[in-house]
Amino acid sequence: MFFVKTPILLMKLFPELIWRFKGKEQADHNHVYLTFDDGPTPGVTSLVLDTLRQYEAKGTFFCLGKNVEKHPDIYKQIIEEGHAVGNHTYSHLKGWQMDNKEYFNDIELAGNFISSNLFRPPYGRFKTSQIKYLSENYQIVMWDVLSQDYSTTVSPDKVLTNVLENVREGSIVVFHDSVKAEPNLNYVLPRVLDSLSGTYEFRKIS
Repeated sequence: MFFVKTPILLMKLFPELIWRFKGKEQADHNHVYLTFDDGPTPGVTSLVLDTLRQYEAKGTFFCLGKNVEKHPDIYKQIIEEGHAVGNHTYSHLKGWQMDNKEYFNDIELAGNFISSNLFRPPYGRFKTSQIKYLSENYQIVMWDVLSQDYSTTVSPDKVLTNVLENVREGSIVVFHDSVKAEPNLNYVLPRVLDSLSGTYEFRKIS
């Protein structure tokens, strides 16, 4: 089960994970952090970059190592345009179903192509033993708003509502720059940026 708005109880159970940014760094501006999982994907990621550029917004891209290996030019463009990147494993593995060593090896393989100390587990689920080990070398970034853009049963308008009704100062919002999410993402992303610009500043995670 995936929650659009991450329950406070879950955040409190795993305080070592980054769910949302709040505190002194928010004193001068209302910041929101848009994140994009599973790319880089030809066509889709480029469209995301074009849209972010139009609004002078920065984002964070949690990339799959296998996709960076296939499309290093798009990965390079993400960085050159001032966005952040993070490790999302090489193969999009389900950590909670895997042997730890195999999971860590896959993340290490992704690290050969992705230079970052940010990590996000695919599906947002992994073992506490994996959290403990990975926390030694990575900032583990989760989210407090899940757009559900990846779902073929969720309409674009519903995805838009999911974001606009739940976003708040310091929110980390999840989108996907994938083929599956493209129809929803193309509709929702410019509308989110248009609706929230002026109220929030869109920053990358660093």
